[in-house]
Amino acid sequence: MAVIDQAAIAAEILRQTEARGSGRSICPSEVARALHQDWQPLLAPVRRAAAQLAQDGRIDILRKGRPIAPQDMRGVIRLRLRGDAASAGTDRAAADPQA
Repeated sequence: MAVIDQAAIAAEILRQTEARGSGRSICPSEVARALHQDWQPLLAPVRRAAAQLAQDGRIDILRKGRPIAPQDMRGVIRLRLRGDAASAGTDRAAADPQA
């Protein structure tokens, strides 16, 4: 498999979340599948790129439909553009995990 850099992965995450639209999320596996036929080895790099995008304030990482801090990422997650939360309280929770 060709090496796919983090910038290309981040760009694909942003492309897909923007295409999905307001309030909608994507699965990290969708990003990996779009980048390479042998997509399973890309899942960890996709999660790393998602964590960086979340730290940069570009996306939210969701677990059970709620935003989580990147360091709390485990298990099944979804990704959406930041600011697409259903309520302002959810956005505040993403910005401040202590809220």
